[in-house]
Amino acid sequence: MIPTSPIDYVPRFCSGLTLRGEVQSKAVEILRQASEKELTSGRGPTGVAAAAIYIASILCGDRRTQREVAEVAGITEVTIRNRYKELAEELDIENHPLMYVKDSIIEAQIEKDLKKEQLKGRIKELEHQIRSEGNGGRRTIEKN
Repeated sequence: MIPTSPIDYVPRFCSGLTLRGEVQSKAVEILRQASEKELTSGRGPTGVAAAAIYIASILCGDRRTQREVAEVAGITEVTIRNRYKELAEELDIENHPLMYVKDSIIEAQIEKDLKKEQLKGRIKELEHQIRSEGNGGRRTIEKN
């Protein structure tokens, strides 16, 4: 059986992330460069493909988070981070102007926004629950 190439995963992962064809092409280009430098040897093809897609999404201005890419690829964010660092460093992508934005800052902001949305949803659920219970001796919320 022939080992699976990371390139084989790119169309499916890009489709799952609703990424443009430009991102898919860039990811394949990154993977070809990585293969030429033997950066894919001994690495899981899904992790390498996911990292290339993550990098390509940033470079093409159609950014996806590490979490989003990890979920579609069925791997951990740590795997993407490790493969991303290897590819970016070895292919000199880390010096690209779009890569200067610190990933950890972006990821932290996205996490913060996600938590805000989750909290807003929970507050709405509780408000609805309280309204549906009525006032028959039950607690009420006073609005200032």
